[in-house]
Order: sequence, then C-alpha cells, then structure tokens
Amino acid sequence: MDWSTLASAALLGMALAADAFAAALCQGAAVRHRVHGRAFGIGALFGTAQALGPLLGWLLGVACEDLIAAVDHWIAFGILAVLGARLIRAGCASGGACTPMANGWLLVGLAIGTSIDAVAAGFALPTLGLAPLLAAAIIGVVTFVLSICGVYLGRAVGAALGGKAEVFGGVVLVAIGVRILFEHGVFA
Repeated sequence: MDWSTLASAALLGMALAADAFAAALCQGAAVRHRVHGRAFGIGALFGTAQALGPLLGWLLGVACEDLIAAVDHWIAFGILAVLGARLIRAGCASGGACTPMANGWLLVGLAIGTSIDAVAAGFALPTLGLAPLLAAAIIGVVTFVLSICGVYLGRAVGAALGGKAEVFGGVVLVAIGVRILFEHGVFA
C-alpha cells in the first residue's frame, strides 16, 4: 500500500469523522464534570461506530459485487457525492446549533447516527484500493482522535465550529468521489 492510498484513507476518515467531530464539539460545550473521561468515552464510542460502519458497507458491497462491477466507480462517486452534499447542507443549515449533552443510549444513538455515512462509504472501499480492515482501523482511529479533540475544543470555545466541520467533511467526500472517477478513466 502506497502513501497516496494511506492519505486517501486518512482523508476519508477525516471526512467521515466530521459529523462525529461536530457532535463531540457540542458534547464538549455541554460537559461540566469529568471532562477527560467524557472525552475518551465519546472518542471510543464514536471511533468504534465509525470503524464498524465501513465494514458493514463493504460486506454489503461484496455480496452484490457481480451486479455492480461495471459501474462501481459511478456508485462510489454517487454515494460520496450525496453524502458530501448532505454534510455540506447540514453544516450550512446548522448555524452552529448543537445537540444537548447526551448520556447512555442517547449517546449510543448519536454515535450510530453519525456513522451512517460510514456504512455507505464502505461500498466505495474497493474502488479506493483500500483493504477494508485497514481502512476501518484508520477511520476508527481518526474519528477517535478527532472526537476527543472535539470534546476538548468544544469545552474551550463552545459550539461555533460545528457547522464548519461538517462543510469541510462534505467537500472532502465529494473530492474523493471525483478522484475515483479520474482513476477509472472517466475523464480520459
């Protein structure tokens, strides 16, 4: 695996982690006690959900491989473009608004909700040339780290960055989708 592939996996991880980062910012803005435990707990929960999401999507994609082999790059582009547009729209519409502090099952639901896009992105893993387990690990670690940083940053500066993080993540997802089309010779 070359550096550009690893860079793609890291960028994908950052893009997919944008909504988890935004949620972690909001949780950080709301946390009052046990900041360190809260930061690492949120990081672990969000990182695990984001790591499992692409594996689930990849498994579903493998099950349908024969049906989609000729158009997989278009499917990957479409999924990434739609997810990117969704993140951009959500980031622009949020106006920096945050969710209140979540605990227990509500926090688990927040982790699952922020990882739905990772399931869809899992379909794109083969077109990116990424080994699914390595990609999932990178995505999970990136989300873990960014979520921890999000809690601390949210604690320090509040929720002002929430929407901007989602817009950035959306732009990166669309750019990865366009890169897939270039690699498959669509524009040649």
